[in-house]
Amino acid sequence: MFASPFNESILKRAQEQGLVHIAVHDLRAYTLDKHNRVDDYPFGGGAGMVMGVEPIDRAVEAVKQQAPAAHTILLSPAGKPFDQAKAWQLAQKESIALICGRYEGVDERVREAVVDEDLSVGDYVLSGGEIPAMVLVEAVSRLVPGVIGDETCLDEESFSKGLLEYPQYTRPRDYKGWTVPDVLTSGDHKKIRAWQQDEALKKTRKNRPDLLGGKPQGEPE
Repeated sequence: MFASPFNESILKRAQEQGLVHIAVHDLRAYTLDKHNRVDDYPFGGGAGMVMGVEPIDRAVEAVKQQAPAAHTILLSPAGKPFDQAKAWQLAQKESIALICGRYEGVDERVREAVVDEDLSVGDYVLSGGEIPAMVLVEAVSRLVPGVIGDETCLDEESFSKGLLEYPQYTRPRDYKGWTVPDVLTSGDHKKIRAWQQDEALKKTRKNRPDLLGGKPQGEPE
């Protein structure tokens, strides 16, 4: 499930250059049960199966033998929101261990005793934490120095200054009567920058008005 996303484009180059190291660990390798079960029925009843604390704890212990400083995160819809500010914080970590929940959830003792925090990539429920883990790896890795060729791009992206990114255009200048705004071909950099800032504000006000009322998200000082 992880092989293709982690071996394409930016993440592939980052690993080849030694800027990022990614390893996938199978929880079933850390079970003591002869059937390699990682889940069981919930105490107290209820629908679904719950991932047990034992294989998760054993897996994290094994990972930390190689990376003692690993910041450990559980991917869960019940976690705190993962955003660009958190991505910047995690990019400063020496190493990160991600736990992908599945089934009905994980034993609460994982949150209480095993992980440093639990994070959610959105207010919706997926079948497991694998795709959220891919999202986190992608978002954090591209902030590691050297991963993005032109790092000035990071300053203009959505959420970098608390706003969504302004509209972008390229050739042809006119396609089916859909034209590029004249200001962008004027050569007047002051006017272009003012237009970009105004459009970023308009887009944010339309699509994410919540960003305008809160603390700007972006790289910590």
